[in-house]
Parts: sequence; structure tokens; C-alpha cells
Amino acid sequence: MKILNAILGATAVAAVSLFSATAGAQTYPDRTITMVVPFSAGGPTDTVARLVAESMSKDLGQQVIVENVGGAGGTLGAARVANAEADGYTVLLHHIGMATSATLYRKLPYEPLNAFEYVGLVTEVPMTIVARKDLEPTDMAGLIEYAKANKDTVTVANAGIGAASHLCGMLFMSALETPLVTVPYKGTGPAMTDLLGGQVDIMCDQTTNTTKQIQAGTIKAYAVTSPERLDVLKDVPTTAEAGLADFQVGIWHGIYAPKGTPAEAVERLSKSLQVALKDENVAARFAELGTEPSPEADGTPDALKAKLESEIARWKPVIEAAGQYAD
Repeated sequence: MKILNAILGATAVAAVSLFSATAGAQTYPDRTITMVVPFSAGGPTDTVARLVAESMSKDLGQQVIVENVGGAGGTLGAARVANAEADGYTVLLHHIGMATSATLYRKLPYEPLNAFEYVGLVTEVPMTIVARKDLEPTDMAGLIEYAKANKDTVTVANAGIGAASHLCGMLFMSALETPLVTVPYKGTGPAMTDLLGGQVDIMCDQTTNTTKQIQAGTIKAYAVTSPERLDVLKDVPTTAEAGLADFQVGIWHGIYAPKGTPAEAVERLSKSLQVALKDENVAARFAELGTEPSPEADGTPDALKAKLESEIARWKPVIEAAGQYAD
């Protein structure tokens, strides 16, 4: 009888444990999820995050709030998530800086490839080469000639080392084979403000930040970095059309979770991202900003991991050749 009772007791414990595990997996999430954006509020990456977070909140049945943890080219926010509890309630939405930080920062407090679980790709935003509205050149050929002739005085604004605008500006100078005067700011907002005010000459930034200003005529656009012209900026030529055939760069965004986050939570987050990528409102808002949701095949953990690996390999020689490091 004692043996029978022991067996029955063990069976009951196992059943309860199995039920608890299953119930836990089924009830995730049961509270608010924090989506960390490693840049300032109001910037292009923040805009992408808030659109996606709103859609994911509806699907998950729990609010996904955006927390801005800016500084150090996005590495402070990434470190915040890398060190967060791996329970599925803290995630990171980061852009191409996740890949470039691996080389830009030689003393990172985390290892980009191994400190996170991968949820999926969100979008790839084209860049625009823009200038203050009264800059003399009227096309890219003229801009290149002007920049080379005035390389000691032409200023290129960016949102700080590691920001998308910094990376694009670095590539632009590399394409011109001409170093220009770079002016770093603490965020995209201040950089755009000074471009609008004529305090700086040129900027290379995401369409999510420049489209409305281009449409309003408050800044001058020379090219978009996409393979084809954008519907919202039909009059702006591609870099290839403008004479920079090899200058194509998109600022891709992905969602990550801390390493060790339960597979069930990562899977649920990935499925919710897939829903957001198919959300008509998200697609419409993205289109207004000159971008579109990632294809379904890219909104997966495997696709994001492959993208990060390939982009680290792509940017490493570019950054090393430029010799620009953040530490």
C-alpha cells in the first residue's frame, strides 16, 4: 500500500508540474512587456518601435510599452536588455547599430551575437542624402563637386557615433573618398533642427526622419539609398541614378530578447511580430515614412540571426578602414 501511495503521489506531482508548465506557456504574457529602444524618443527607430508595439499589444492582449534608453550609440539600451531578467517581459528593438557596435566599440559589456535570443526582423528603412534647403548644388553631381572643393568647411551632421546617420555619413565620405567635417549630436532631433536652421550643411538619415521635411521643402534631397525610387518621394533619384552606383544602405531593425528567455516566450513574440508585419495600419504608416514591413520570411528568429551575422562581417572592414572607433 505504501508503494502504491508513493507511486500515486509521484504521479500526481508530475501531473501538477506538467499542468503548471503547460499553463505557464499558455498564459504568457500575463503582464506588461517593455520594449527598449536604445535611442531618443521621437527619432526614426523610436517611430518604428511604437508602431510595432501598438500592433503587438493588440495581438498579445497585454500592453507593450516603449522605453527609451539612449546613449553610447545604442549600446546602453542593448546592455540594459542583455542584463535584464530572461522572462520574456523585456525586449529590445535595435537597428543596424547592433551589427556595427561589434566593431565600433572594442570594449562592449555584451557580445552582440551571443547575448540575445532572436525574435525577428521588422523593417529595412532606406536612407536619404539631404542638405539645408539653401545649399548651392542642385543635384548629386554638383554636391559631390561642391563637397570635394570645400572639404574643410562642409559639415555633415549625425546623431552620434553608431547612429544610422553616422554610419551613412561615413559611407558617403568613403564613396567620395573625401573626409568632411562631421558634427555629432545627441540624437536625431537636434541634428535635424540644426539642418533646418542652416547651422550644418549635409545629413544622411532614414526616410522615417526626413520624408516629411523633404515633402515640405524645408530641406533639400539629393538621393535615396533604395534600389528603386520611393512612392512617397518620386522626384528624388536613387543613389544609382544620381551617380553613386555602389552606395546602397538600408537601416534594418530587429527585435531581441535576453539570452535564456524561454523558447515559448520567444516563439509567442515572434508570432506576434508576424501579426504586426501584416497589420494594414502598420503597413500604411510605414509607407508614409518611405518603408515597408519585412516579408514574412524575415520576421523569424533564424532570419534575424543570419542578418546580424552577415552585417557584422560586412561592416567590420568598413569601420576598420575608416579608423573611427567609439572607445
